[in-house]
Amino acid sequence: MEQELAELETLSRDELSARWQKQYGSLPPTSVRRELLIRSAAWHLQAKRLGSYSAETRRRLKFAMADVSKTLADRRANQLAQKTDGTQATVPLASTSRREQPLAAAGAKTGSGSLSKPKRRDAQPGARLIRDWNGRTHVVDVIEGGYVFEGKLYSSLTAITRKITGTHWSGPSFSDW
Repeated sequence: MEQELAELETLSRDELSARWQKQYGSLPPTSVRRELLIRSAAWHLQAKRLGSYSAETRRRLKFAMADVSKTLADRRANQLAQKTDGTQATVPLASTSRREQPLAAAGAKTGSGSLSKPKRRDAQPGARLIRDWNGRTHVVDVIEGGYVFEGKLYSSLTAITRKITGTHWSGPSFSDW
């Protein structure tokens, strides 16, 4: 498989586009860089040999796609409402950007219901959690009453995440173990 992955680098854009078309059923957008075509072909090659996403990952991806679709639909609806009456409440985005977005796009109720986030399953004792960070693979073993990382016992994934990154992150969010 390593040889096949290396050979992807030697394929022309036309050959990579043909692979894309076979995998997705349509030609790639003209703006897609060659690197993405290579990565896509590599992922499909590896998934064919090693298996695709787990059922849990597919479930989370479906949730994320539905969440993005709902946010975009809410944003469009708010833009239309703003055009008709000229007013619109806004809140700052959570990112470092100073742009603003409509309340509905920031997660406010819109009357059309809301998607509930999938419940995160806690890792059971005996599980091994693996996360790559900055080119290094980190392994955490789940035991009754805590977590073992680099031979030390920790009471939370957040404490381990702080050790790995040097800053505060939510352990479960950082890891998505």
